[in-house]
Amino acid sequence: MSEHGAVGNAVEDDFELPGVPDAFQRLWTPHRLAYVKKSEPVEGVHDCPFCAAPGRSDEESLIVHRGKLAYVILNLFPYNPGHLLVCPYRHIPDYTDLTVEETAEFAALTQRAMRVVRAVSNPSGFNLGMNQGVTGGAGIAAHLHQHIVPRWGGDVNFLPIIAGTKAITQTLGDVREQVANAWDSVE
Repeated sequence: MSEHGAVGNAVEDDFELPGVPDAFQRLWTPHRLAYVKKSEPVEGVHDCPFCAAPGRSDEESLIVHRGKLAYVILNLFPYNPGHLLVCPYRHIPDYTDLTVEETAEFAALTQRAMRVVRAVSNPSGFNLGMNQGVTGGAGIAAHLHQHIVPRWGGDVNFLPIIAGTKAITQTLGDVREQVANAWDSVE
């Protein structure tokens, strides 16, 4: 045994657990297991996380702002820190289902969310998008929602492509607090 705990090719860490090292780094994301395991699509109001969220506290649901007809919430599985979703309170699947009033508030909340995220974290760009229907790529096709994804130069690396893993630099609670606290002060 060497002074570093190596026996042959095996290595023991500080906990004296055996293992054979390889070239991979590990990014542990156990919180994603619930998302990966959920295989049934959301169909109605009874199993819709976007319908359930407004019934809980803002902190519990990661809501950053509640409007009259729609609200803004953090994505539980963000592409980047500050990844927000704008959702109507009504359980509707398609953008064309919004009323004129809902469409106006939906758009205004999107603009405000972009301004707030710019003020809080200074992204150099955004991706905005709505995936309509399962075929269109919507993870929750039954309840309309728009993604607002802040972007920075160099925010993408090989991990999502090679390892199917995204490194997020802030906790959801911290991001929610920053965005919610700045919401009323940003014009």
